[in-house]
Formats: sequence, C-alpha cells, structure tokens
Amino acid sequence: MEISEKLLCLFSADVTSEDDRYIVEVPRREVETGSIDPGQTYRVALIATGEPVPEETESRPSSEPQPPVEVGEIRYVEVEDIGKQGDGIARVERGYVIIVPGAEIGERVKIEVTEVKSNFAVGDVLE
Repeated sequence: MEISEKLLCLFSADVTSEDDRYIVEVPRREVETGSIDPGQTYRVALIATGEPVPEETESRPSSEPQPPVEVGEIRYVEVEDIGKQGDGIARVERGYVIIVPGAEIGERVKIEVTEVKSNFAVGDVLE
C-alpha cells in the first residue's frame, strides 16, 4: 500500500452510529499537536484491522517509505513520552518517532533534526 506524502496523521478509531450518520472521532492529541484544525474538511482513508490489506497488482518500488524528516529540518513537536534512557519521545507523521534529549512530557519544543534512521530520528531542542 502506498502512503501519500500529504498524510497529516495516523490513528486508530472506532466508527460509531449517531442518528442518521456515522462518526469517526479524531483523538485530541492529533488536533493539538498535529496539522489539523477543527472546522476544516479533510479526506479520510479507512483501513480495516485484522484483515490483510489487498496488494496492488501494479509494480511498486521495493524500498520502504522514507522517513518523514530530514537532517537539518526544523520542527515543532510535542513530547508524548519518556524513553528508557530518560529522553523525550515525540511522534510525527505515520507515528514516526523523534527522540528529543532533555525534553519533558507535555513540552512543545522547537527542534532541529540531527540524525535520521529508518525507524526514528534525533532532534536537538532549539527553544
């Protein structure tokens, strides 16, 4: 499955029924720390869990998706957790992890990405 570079957030949610409509709730953290704003219209893609996603028959590049950040990139992130070594952990597009040394849970910090790996990056606090 190809993931669009325009992906703003990724989360799991239940679909609930209310009167004559169905509702997918967006977690508060996605609005507060992400790039979505209440009152705006967005495209929503639904992917079933527990069932395999159909493979596309067209040829695709064999490489995995690239990290959503680059060395030298400046970003604002919110620290959601603390890692085993005491570093702050923030998540950005597609749940990609950025380790932020010296940051505390709940802090929203401006960082510069200093190292990028396939499954995580490291960012130094600028402010």
